[in-house]
Amino acid sequence: MTSPPSLRIGTRGSPLALAQTHMVRAALMRAHGGSEADFPIEIIRTTGDQIQDRPLSESGGKGLFTKELDSALIAHAIDLAVHSSKDLPTHLPSEIVIAGYLPREDARDAWISRGGLSLDALPTGAVVGTASLRRAAQVKRRRPDLVTTLLRGNVETRLKKVENGEIDATLLALAGLKRLGLADRATALLSLEEFPPACGQGAIGLTRRAGDDATRDLLAPLFDEATGFALAAERAFLAALDGSCRTPIAGHAQVHGAELSFVGEVLRADGAEAYVVRRHGLAIDAALIGADAGKEILLRLPHGVAGLM
Repeated sequence: MTSPPSLRIGTRGSPLALAQTHMVRAALMRAHGGSEADFPIEIIRTTGDQIQDRPLSESGGKGLFTKELDSALIAHAIDLAVHSSKDLPTHLPSEIVIAGYLPREDARDAWISRGGLSLDALPTGAVVGTASLRRAAQVKRRRPDLVTTLLRGNVETRLKKVENGEIDATLLALAGLKRLGLADRATALLSLEEFPPACGQGAIGLTRRAGDDATRDLLAPLFDEATGFALAAERAFLAALDGSCRTPIAGHAQVHGAELSFVGEVLRADGAEAYVVRRHGLAIDAALIGADAGKEILLRLPHGVAGLM
């Protein structure tokens, strides 16, 4: 009999990261057999996990959640790394490639508030906590009278701060809540049209070493083609804008058969301005669609993306 393959899986150590990594390991076991011991999990603490007192936009951006995992891949300490796709930088080290994406979970944001109040029902001056510039700008666009404040920490920490009254409300990815079994904590779900999510939200992405064909082949059965097309459009949109977590940017693509629809949004940090673009085309042209949408936004910005910060 052929022995099952063995792959070392790298991940951050947060409860959500571990939940997602266990999903990946379970998918590998379904595809190839074997036991958990054949797919050991290596927890790697990232710089982004260690910074809790300031926005990541002031400390280096999205790469703070990936660089230690990248280093472990390059050093052959792990064979693949598991990521929330919205945390993946637009540009990866040349030694690293995105292997693919698991089927996407619901990409909407969840609204969580004390007393079950909706965004529109919050009193003037209420405090909404978030670590996302996008979410803060979208909230301010809808309710400029509210106060937004930095909220770092894992999902449970953020929920606890709402419960304790340290803040009045927050927004979290519904996908993360569902993966942690906490979806019932959502007060409401925000529509994709009014609150388009971060590019990549809801999708688990795997990275591997470039040229590692054996790992590529073992991972192939896990991936979803429609999610791959959607993420290609969203990441191309980000790349065209040179997007990072320093700018409030939203982007979401949906695939229906051979067709792809895309909506992108770039906001000023205070929500006073927003630029929206929509595209529709063939899914196989996903990257071209996303890039073209990003170029349109750039043409409409009087001072470029930096002018919105």
